[in-house]
Amino acid sequence: MTGRTLSPERFEADRPRLRAVAHRMLGSLAEADDAVQETWLRASAADLGEVENVTAWLTTVVGRVSLNMLRSRRTRREEPLEASEAGLGAGVAPGGDPEEEALLADSVGVALLVVLDSLGPDERLAFVLHDMFAVPFDAIAPLIDRTPATTRQLASRARRRVRGTTPAGSQAAPAADAHRQRQAVEAFLAATRGGDFEALLALLHPDVVLTADRFVVPTPEPVEVVGARTVAQGAMTAAGRARFTGPALLDGRVGLVLAPHGRLRLALLLTVTDEGITRIEIIADRERLAGIEVAVLDD
Repeated sequence: MTGRTLSPERFEADRPRLRAVAHRMLGSLAEADDAVQETWLRASAADLGEVENVTAWLTTVVGRVSLNMLRSRRTRREEPLEASEAGLGAGVAPGGDPEEEALLADSVGVALLVVLDSLGPDERLAFVLHDMFAVPFDAIAPLIDRTPATTRQLASRARRRVRGTTPAGSQAAPAADAHRQRQAVEAFLAATRGGDFEALLALLHPDVVLTADRFVVPTPEPVEVVGARTVAQGAMTAAGRARFTGPALLDGRVGLVLAPHGRLRLALLLTVTDEGITRIEIIADRERLAGIEVAVLDD
């Protein structure tokens, strides 16, 4: 059969899936919508006479479009961030809906978006299409001019990055400690997002110490704040920053990452004991951030 074209109604049925693919590839909702629109322009002009599975075909088309956008982005020089963009609530592309962007980032997982952003374009495509959308390697390989076997290796390498490894010279925390750390980190984020001062205060050790490097605010010198009430008050004033923040493994420890569009901007390392959170270190120095291995927490 030839001469079969794609109807707008049929495309709209697959739009949510295509948008999800593009968002995981690009990290930005605005860019994802651009990729979906480009996919429609290509698909509406194509002859689908020999296409047996339209959904699968559209998935590969949006994957290719997103791959091209990602490669183009990587070849452009990155402009320096404005000071305001270092904040937790920054980073939504013009025309994007901050609330929708944040909700989507939460649903995907901020840590996963960070790891995806660290992958090369081909690795990212192989992992996203195969591991997240069940596209076979035979269908992905032509998109990146690789063999199916090589494409499988790319996805496997990306999968290892997502899961993370225990840094050399260190040992994984005992399960009980890791569970306590995770509970405290998630409760800290929930209290900060919800503006619940008393809940946040209850999580902090009375003599908790918060340090922030000079790139966080920014300030000429690093900042140090001592005391639960002072730290909690500071967290409340910065509650809006928690919008694009989520739990992650940071060098094998549970912490928090701020990552609009999946691009790591801040890392929060929390020290948790039986008496509560005793120390919070906020890192925005790009060199230090680049040295931190970010991985996704197990469910």
